[in-house]
Amino acid sequence: MKIKDNRIITITTIGIIILIWALITSLHLVESLIVPSPKTVLSAFLEILRKGYKRQSLLFHLGSSLYRLLAAFVFATIFAVPLGLWAGFSKKARAVFEPIVDFVKPLPPLAYYTLLVLWLGIGNESKIALLFVACFTPIFIASAAGVTRLPERFLNCAYSLGASHGQAFRKVVFPAALPAILVGMRTALGVGYTTLISSEMVAATSGIGWMVLDASRIMRSDVIFVGIFLMGFTGVLMDMGLRKLEKKLVPWNGKE
Repeated sequence: MKIKDNRIITITTIGIIILIWALITSLHLVESLIVPSPKTVLSAFLEILRKGYKRQSLLFHLGSSLYRLLAAFVFATIFAVPLGLWAGFSKKARAVFEPIVDFVKPLPPLAYYTLLVLWLGIGNESKIALLFVACFTPIFIASAAGVTRLPERFLNCAYSLGASHGQAFRKVVFPAALPAILVGMRTALGVGYTTLISSEMVAATSGIGWMVLDASRIMRSDVIFVGIFLMGFTGVLMDMGLRKLEKKLVPWNGKE
């Protein structure tokens, strides 16, 4: 019953926001060039869906953005999770990787994007490399933290029962760190999406970020709103997917 009530609240909130938006535009409280009406934005979306934008379909632009993001996210997860777990499990490994991560962590991704463009060009390679770095840090930190927060008595109990280091890692350390890893992955996905849009605004010829930037040059605020809604909607869908994965993999999380 609570879940149903929460959904009703969410839908009502969205409806109120759209109603206020429609009311503001219908009363001409702001210029339509600055804030287009919901009807205008919907018309722009249907037009782009039907005719595409700048000779490319909407699915092409959306697919280009998602390909860059998901490719970098998958590679970052493959490398960051084992390295983070190793750093959390071993003080020597932590001494090797932690200073590097601490150095990269505060750097704005676009600060070194120019270098990546010079090295790899303006194609997908430089963008995927940029997103890889952006996604790697939160996943690595979360993976290491998931291990270091594990109570030592858990490991001592496993060893006292005859478990080897490998068995203790597989049966105790990894399951205990998995909730933190999944939180790090959700954080990385959000950071990666933000970085992706910024990178497409700097050097790209396709993608949702590029579409928004190009529309701003010709003062098409309706297209800008379409791009913003697409970014938010796809971001919400991906986060929902990770939440469902979290519930499936760690159903005990938050119930202790």
